[in-house]
This record gives sequence, C-alpha cells and structure tokens, in this order.
Amino acid sequence: MTDSPMTAPFVDETSSAVDLHLVDAESLQDWTDMQPKRVRAWLDSTGFAAKSGQIALVPDSDGVLTLAAVGRGTDKDRARTRFCLGGARGKLPAGSYRLHHKLDEAALAEETLGWCLGGYSFRRFRQPEAPAAPRAELIAPKGLDIARIAAISAGETLTRDLINTPASHMGPEELEAAFLSLANDHKATASVIYGDDLLYHNLPLIHAVGRASERSPRLLDMRWGNSGPRLTLVGKGVCFDTGGLNLKPGASMGLMKKDMGGAAAVMGLAHMIMAQGWPVQLRVLVPAVENSVSGNAMRPGDILMSRKGLSVEINNTDAEGRLVLADALTLADEESPDAIICMATLTGAARVAVGADIAPFFTQDAALASALMAASATERDPIWQLPLHAPYETQIEPGIADLDNAPSGGMAGAITAALFLHRFVDTCPRFAHFDIYGHQPQAAPARPKGGVGQATRALLKALPEVLTL
Repeated sequence: MTDSPMTAPFVDETSSAVDLHLVDAESLQDWTDMQPKRVRAWLDSTGFAAKSGQIALVPDSDGVLTLAAVGRGTDKDRARTRFCLGGARGKLPAGSYRLHHKLDEAALAEETLGWCLGGYSFRRFRQPEAPAAPRAELIAPKGLDIARIAAISAGETLTRDLINTPASHMGPEELEAAFLSLANDHKATASVIYGDDLLYHNLPLIHAVGRASERSPRLLDMRWGNSGPRLTLVGKGVCFDTGGLNLKPGASMGLMKKDMGGAAAVMGLAHMIMAQGWPVQLRVLVPAVENSVSGNAMRPGDILMSRKGLSVEINNTDAEGRLVLADALTLADEESPDAIICMATLTGAARVAVGADIAPFFTQDAALASALMAASATERDPIWQLPLHAPYETQIEPGIADLDNAPSGGMAGAITAALFLHRFVDTCPRFAHFDIYGHQPQAAPARPKGGVGQATRALLKALPEVLTL
C-alpha cells in the first residue's frame, strides 16, 4: 500500500558498520571516560550531554563517520518518551550501524522495535521528486527474538497504512481486499457476506448501519490454525462515519477515515500472531460499513432487531459502531471460543477519560486484566482498565426496547458503550473490549502524526499467558 518497510531493516555484520552507542545521561561520564582522547574532545566540543534524542556524530581525521551516540536522557526522560532510538534513526546518515548498549532485554527489544518503526512513512499520495533516500540500517542485536520484532513491525505497518488511507481509497470494498490479502499471505481461509445477504444470514444491525451507502456493507470472516485454544478478534470497520442522520459537524468528521481503526488494529495483531505461528485457532471478524446519509438511512427513534434477538432503540445514528459490533460479537460468541478480543474507535468519552495515548479496556476476567496490565508495563504499550459499573446498566435500558444505543446525559459514555457490547457475549469465558483512538495527534519518536496501533503489543504479550500457549 505504501513504500513503508514490511520487514525489519536489519543487515548482516559488516566491517564497515559504524559503532552506535546508546547513552543514558546518568552514565555519560563513565562512558565518555572509556572513549579515545579524540572522541572525548569531539564530544566535549559539540556539547553532547546524552539528552533524550540528542545525537553525536564523530568523524575520524579524514572526516569519515566512525562513531555515533544517541542520548536516552534521565530516568524521568525515559519514563516520558518511548522509542528513543527510533526517533534518532531518521537523523542518522545512511549506512550500517552496530549497536552498543547496557540495556536489559525488554529495553533493548523496545529500542530495536522503535528502530524498525522509525523507518515508517506514508507517501502513497505524494509525487516522488526523487528516489527514496537510503536509510540507516542496523545489524541485528544479539539476544533478541528478531522474528518477533519483525512480525510486530510489519503488523504495525499494516495497521498504520490502513488507517492513514483516506476513505476515498479505503471503503468497505478496499478494506475487504486488504483483509483477503492478509488471509492469502498466511494461507488462511476467508469469506465475505455482502449487502442484503446480511439479512439472510441474520446480521441485521450491520446491514442497517451500512445500507444508506452506495458502498455495500459486509462482514469479513477469516480463520487460521487447526489446533489449540480458540481466539477470536473482532474489529470495528466503519470506513467513514458521517454520523448518519445525526450528522456530525464538519470539524468532527475530519478524522473519520480512522473509524475503521479497530479493524486495522485486529488485522495488524492477526498478522503478528500468524507470522509467529502461534498454536491457536484464530478467527477474525470485521463488519465493514460506511455510515452514510440517504433516504433509506436508519433514523433516530427506529427500533432495530439484533442477531441475538435483543431490540435496540436508535437514539443517535452516530452511535453506530456498537451496533455493527453487536452482531459480530454475537456471531463470535455462538462458537464459545476461549477468548474474544474486541477493538474499536468507539467513544469520544474514552479520549476525555484517558487521552489519545492510552487505550482503555473493559473486562470481567480478573486474570486477563492482570495479564494485560503487566504486559502494558513490560511492553510500554499504555492501556488502562475502566470499570463495567453495574449500576449504569439501567442507562442502556430505554423501556421501549431492550437496549438504547446512545443513553442521554453524556456521562460515562465509554462505560455505557462497553456495557452495551457485553450484552452480546454470554458464553465466552474471556472477553475484553478496547476503546482505542488509533491516531497519533502529534509526531513522537517512531510514531509520526497519523494512524497508529494501540494495545496490540500488550495483547501479544498477555494472550499466551491467559491462553496457556
């Protein structure tokens, strides 16, 4: 889809590689004292203080680069900034680099992944003025699972590319094409249910949300693996959200190409799982729709029937994501898999609660919650558990129907949305719903402004534990 690398940019050992040192501010003096006099003089003259992201390029007497150093700052800096090495990659001259460090395995894995992601760019719609400039490349550090890092890098690249592609080029049909391509790459089986066939297959909410668009709604279904625990991923695939008849203001519509961020995230996560050959029976479900406006659009006040048989009063057509997910979750739950993970760019309330960088999640499974929080800390993939507060259940019960898709009042919107989704999962023992943002508002190291994956690395770390792989 873009010129972004889909594999980790590692090269073989070479004598011409430049030594690349990662230096913490606290150990700067000790590190400097170990360098030759020429290097010490150069570092002193250029004012290298190992500040976070600061780079020193040290030439030899002929002006040839022989050593590079990247500062990681203080403990406080490192707590505030992830992927320091990834942020430095684009500032280093092209060539091969040999990493020197004093990091533990987790920190080294993070910095190495950051290096991979630091090469990401989305240039699909830009006219190239010249061939792409050569990039800095890294000799694979020893002691790491490089295949795992490559899988994560490629999965995150897929997620970013899908979110960054505008809706004019990423409608339900194009999302289907990417989904089928992913299935083909991993020799998975896939099927698609289109348009009015959704009604025949009893997926009425997916049909109702997408029927107003000329781009037919559909359900994408992928299966991979023949043995092991059964894991189902469900991702919200609203390729563009106008709000329907409850039309969004123009300013609120500007980022709605990212409303399929949940689908992009589960597809990226599925790649990570399949590329590593997990011993699981994986299923991926993506309801792919466009929430549009026309004469046959669903209306405020309509009552719709769900696959599960629960009736839903539509009090806001802009709360459509939970509708398409409800049918997909019901379908997933009918097989009683060992775990269901749902990911969606669902509510603005989640952003108000925790901001853009943290992905809140909801689950009733204490073991899954504990594993996820531990993985979040280890992987530095920020997530946070919000409560499924039972007293709020009455807010999603309108009286005229079984459920209300948009309770009035404006409070606890992320929680009431999660409570709504939980009504459609009965038999699966482990269910977690992630309310992600899927967008990086400002550029950060290895995270350019635009589409971004969230919670996938924490899930990749936690799921083997809870599924006992």
